[in-house]
Amino acid sequence: MSKSSDKNPKAAKVTRTTKRDTAPLSPDAMTFLERYLNNASPTGYEWEGQKLWMEYLRPYVDEFITDTYGTAVGVINPGAEYKVVIEGHADEISWYVNYITDNGLIYVIRNGGSDHQIAPSKRVNIHTDNGIVHGVFGWPAIHTRRQGPKEKPPELDNIFIDVGCSTKDEVEALGVHVGCVITYPDEFFVLNGDKLVCRAIDNRIGGFMIAEVARLLKARKQKLDFGLYIVNAVQEEVGLRGAEMIAERLDPNVAIVTDVSHDTSTPMIEPKREGANKIGDGPVICYAPAIQNKLRERLIKVATEQKIPFQRLPRSRATGTDTDAFAYSNSGVASALISLPLRYMHTTVEMVHKQDVENVIELIYHTLLDIKPGETFSYFD
Repeated sequence: MSKSSDKNPKAAKVTRTTKRDTAPLSPDAMTFLERYLNNASPTGYEWEGQKLWMEYLRPYVDEFITDTYGTAVGVINPGAEYKVVIEGHADEISWYVNYITDNGLIYVIRNGGSDHQIAPSKRVNIHTDNGIVHGVFGWPAIHTRRQGPKEKPPELDNIFIDVGCSTKDEVEALGVHVGCVITYPDEFFVLNGDKLVCRAIDNRIGGFMIAEVARLLKARKQKLDFGLYIVNAVQEEVGLRGAEMIAERLDPNVAIVTDVSHDTSTPMIEPKREGANKIGDGPVICYAPAIQNKLRERLIKVATEQKIPFQRLPRSRATGTDTDAFAYSNSGVASALISLPLRYMHTTVEMVHKQDVENVIELIYHTLLDIKPGETFSYFD
């Protein structure tokens, strides 16, 4: 302790705002992101992740709203009549135990869009009332699995989990039963200094980014003239269900949703079909019928003024994100989608660029400062 703080004990308690505090992805924020991503939050079982998220967000909001299925909402200015939502989704893809064989092997079904082709040889965590049971997706050796002229690929009916038991009774004695949810244990790491890698970046990174917007509003001492609802919705991976429920309850005027979109610069993806977007080139602003055009143009205006690089992506019919749930709720909500370009979606090595994360946060933050209470974004004003 310094001499000055010896003379004045209160000096040690002074909190000073630094440049690091007012920038996205501060050291404390990165610590939270790693903890948040590493925690399992499978669809329908998001509550432990939601508790972590609310704990981080608590200093930056006035109150919380939660609902029956686990969606969590941090609110700034809860009494305001005009309401703006910023939203991400909290759940990750997973598996369910579907069948246990007499010799102790476990067959699964999807919970969300889990990819059967990446499963062989992966470690798994089976969540039981007794705690985590470890297992592996077994797969026959290359020497043995050829049948006829072609190898049989991984399919939903031939992938299985081995927990080291030889009978069904042994498996059940561990606490494993039909209906237990299964996740991958793969954890967060940084690749080459600026690539963030983990399972479940789709889309817990969204929940992180909207929480960072709330933190920056406080750190930069910005006051909003409307109610801000920071929504971390559940069950997106099975049909936007959490967003549907909370949109009806909140009945907002505006919704800005963030999710992920495909980096199409890696092999085996056709940009002519999927669009030409790449990690490191900025947030992706979406075009689709559910996107309110004037709100989208506001995002573009703000990005241009703030010199935030951005990319564009059209979607046929629906965006496939919680944007659709908000847009078509109540009497219609002016909605827009800012996507974070992502490599290797629905794998255990989902990858995003740190600069894109920062730019999504800044784009949402500056757009909020540009919105005025009472704006309808109507085509007829």
